[in-house]
Amino acid sequence: MTKSILPIAMLWAATLYAGAATAAPAGGANTPYVARIDVRRDARADDKAIAGVVFDDANRNGRLDAGERGVPGVKVSNGREVALTDRSGRYDLPVRNDMSVFVVQPSGWRVPTDNRWVPQFAYQHKPAGSPKVLRYGGLPPTGPLPSAINFPIIPTKTGQAFDCAVLGDVQPASNIEVGYVRDSLVRELLNAPKKPACLLALGDIVSDDLHLIPRTAEVMGAVGAPQWWVQGNHDYDHDADHDIDSSDTWRRLYGPNNYAFEMGQAVFIVLDNVSFPCGEDPREARERPFCKQYWKTYSGRLLPDQMTFIANVLKTTDPKKLVVFAAHIPFVGFDNSESQPHQTANLDELYALVKGRPALALTGHSHTLENLAPGDSMAGWKETVGVSTIPFRHLVAGAVAGDWWGGDYDIDGTPMSIQGDGSPRGYVDFAVNGTAYTLDYRASGLPRDRAMWLSVSTPAFRDWADKIFAWRDAPEETRDPVPPLSVQDLPDVKLLSKADLAGQSWITADVWMGDSTTKVMVSVDGAAPAPMARTQQIRGEGVRSGAAYSDPFALQRQLTMARAAIQSRSGDAEAQGYVQGRQKRLPPMPPQPRGSRADHSPHIWRYDLPAGLSEGTHTAVVTVTRDQGEPVRDTLVFEVRNTPLKRTFDFDHWNKFKNQ
Repeated sequence: MTKSILPIAMLWAATLYAGAATAAPAGGANTPYVARIDVRRDARADDKAIAGVVFDDANRNGRLDAGERGVPGVKVSNGREVALTDRSGRYDLPVRNDMSVFVVQPSGWRVPTDNRWVPQFAYQHKPAGSPKVLRYGGLPPTGPLPSAINFPIIPTKTGQAFDCAVLGDVQPASNIEVGYVRDSLVRELLNAPKKPACLLALGDIVSDDLHLIPRTAEVMGAVGAPQWWVQGNHDYDHDADHDIDSSDTWRRLYGPNNYAFEMGQAVFIVLDNVSFPCGEDPREARERPFCKQYWKTYSGRLLPDQMTFIANVLKTTDPKKLVVFAAHIPFVGFDNSESQPHQTANLDELYALVKGRPALALTGHSHTLENLAPGDSMAGWKETVGVSTIPFRHLVAGAVAGDWWGGDYDIDGTPMSIQGDGSPRGYVDFAVNGTAYTLDYRASGLPRDRAMWLSVSTPAFRDWADKIFAWRDAPEETRDPVPPLSVQDLPDVKLLSKADLAGQSWITADVWMGDSTTKVMVSVDGAAPAPMARTQQIRGEGVRSGAAYSDPFALQRQLTMARAAIQSRSGDAEAQGYVQGRQKRLPPMPPQPRGSRADHSPHIWRYDLPAGLSEGTHTAVVTVTRDQGEPVRDTLVFEVRNTPLKRTFDFDHWNKFKNQ
């Protein structure tokens, strides 16, 4: 270990116990503790090591004061090596030319936050700063290495059981969309039965406009929980020339892009697995030829320094603890199962590191909800990322933004934004107790316990969807601007004729958090429950797509978007048509499909209706049980009619009779 360069007075202060300073009572995860890390700039003997103290900040001021004691056995890292503090709370680490130095929040303790609840646990060292002027400012020169970096922490009452709100892509592209975050996610978390102990945001915090990060952090900070963030492919400096520089603005505005923290019996390892621009690693040039495009692009990969960091964290962590990987690009996915850029290379190396440990992967990126259980397999994984099956649970957590804040407005004035797999926008309630956990999806704008959509797939529905798919897939410049059909052309799918039953109709249950261990049962008209069949088994097959594998509930809302037609005579060009994401404003146009379509999904179950079902009203009660979540039920009411019913008011009959 490198020789210490701490000033003698500081070492003396670190070895004292709390005689001169009286410790404040421990608070919970939601008790404010606002402070910064303690950076000292005294004279240095050399630049070969960085050292400091992790200390119990008894007076909560963020400074290592006389009488405040060091905390032993705490991990501190430079992004590659990991050191444990000695009995005096002291650490030292090798210096890297460009590094983040950070404390790994230990179980039973908390790092401070700023007044937005962004954790303050790291120092950025890049002496010359960003090598070129970057659009969003990059990282200014940090200058000479400090003489010491001291990390304040305080005890916390957060024990073995805690909840975190896991946020897939929040991704506002404008201040309008930051308002959507405020009016949906933030309001709903504040109204939840219990405040989460943390927000774990899985990347794409914003959508390329990094100027939105401060406001987004402040708005989300209203929840009053520490915000642990992952960097996503839309959080980068896209004008950077090298991967090592593309996180510079992020590091200035938030903190490290690779780090770890502990809570209870869980260690969270946060990884920037977006290589941007990709191609600099020789393996990428050889294995992933798309990196050699004429434009900058990204690739999902864990690089050698990250593997070393993961290994060093695990070496200093009890092997019985739950390892929670948090990254942006899925390790593997359903929606992108045959796409190299949108899954993570060299997974076999990662799996070898964590073998034998309880583990979980939490990712975002695809704006889909995909709950993949151990043993699951998809065609394409072996060819794209080198693995056939997964050894532990991988959750692609959907998106706070849903379908990039698309679709028609809901009752709160926020876009419904149903995602490509049919699930609503929302967040995952991650409840941990020891090393056990549950995962439940909280759909935005809906009752907290709602967990599925129920509908009916009829021949008329499938024909309707296929015709709109064909129009949508035709070149936009040559097709008729008005779609061939709209939702108003679709017969009521829950009003079935004998022809619908004879042509095969089935009940669909889109169980948002459904996985390979989920049991979905249906009871029709009080009969004994029968199993529903999953449309994707995730047993090595490819993605099954099309109207027959779709979610009719979601598609009815996705294939006709009336928001496209909004216009006025105000004279304000910004008020005409609509803007979604980072697009230029689209002009008013006929209602039509825009964005994702739920014509494939890993979590749809079906139950074929018998052709001889009697005329009248029927009920179907669907019950769902999952290994890692709450049991839920929902009811579908549908009808069978032998003769067609007039859809609208019957003026013909009305007008046959005159008032006497």
